[in-house]
Amino acid sequence: METILSVAGLTQRFGGVTVIDNVDFEMKTREIRSLIGPNGAGKTTFFNCVTGMLRPIAGRVTFKSADVTHWSPGRRLRAGMARTFQITNIFPGLGVRENVAIAVRSKRGKSFDMIRKADTRGETASKVEEVLSLVGIENLVDRRADELSHGDQRALEIAIALALDPDLLFLDEPTAGMARDETGRISDLVQRLSERMSILLVEHDISMVLSISDRITVMAEGRILAEGSPDEISENPDVEAAYLGGVSSDDLLSLHADPDGINSRPEQP
Repeated sequence: METILSVAGLTQRFGGVTVIDNVDFEMKTREIRSLIGPNGAGKTTFFNCVTGMLRPIAGRVTFKSADVTHWSPGRRLRAGMARTFQITNIFPGLGVRENVAIAVRSKRGKSFDMIRKADTRGETASKVEEVLSLVGIENLVDRRADELSHGDQRALEIAIALALDPDLLFLDEPTAGMARDETGRISDLVQRLSERMSILLVEHDISMVLSISDRITVMAEGRILAEGSPDEISENPDVEAAYLGGVSSDDLLSLHADPDGINSRPEQP
């Protein structure tokens, strides 16, 4: 597989504190890569630097063979990068259809005329229907975004990103605040999307990470601690010590085989 994203020597500091420390990173096309680590490891800052929300103080970001280090977020988006955020980022006062139509029309370089509602016909309408069906909320097309459940709002945010036709989709904690059944729904969606695009996600749900990832990158204190397959990460004692706390390697291997295993066990005193 070809490399879609390459990061070399990425460094970011805030007020003299190094948050990202000379990080090298690479991922392939059609890969599901999970980025995990304890709070403060630098995961979201890494996302922000790679997607252009922050300008790193050093390093290079290459996307589809182009050096995009100094590109704006909008230019990276037009080149094929799209992302979601930790806090759901939608237009709550607009309908589901209008939320997605804004993204469709912006991708095509058109303004969104909310009075004329041009999203109701033509190519825009077809694209809206396609992405809503893909994320499984096509039956909610006429609902207002702020009337949706938390899980459906997260699905809508992903639909907005998909309307931009990305080659690489960044998902920042897509299952945050979700119940187990909603988490499974997002997990299934990510696996379906990987047939169309590369996906890089920050996620704290270890059972999801182990079950869907092709490879996992573990960050700690702004550096990459380990990379490998789910099995390799499950067996890595450094990962267990730095990130997973009381979860043993044996528990991780059991969790990989039975994603509900650890969460279903009685709490230990």
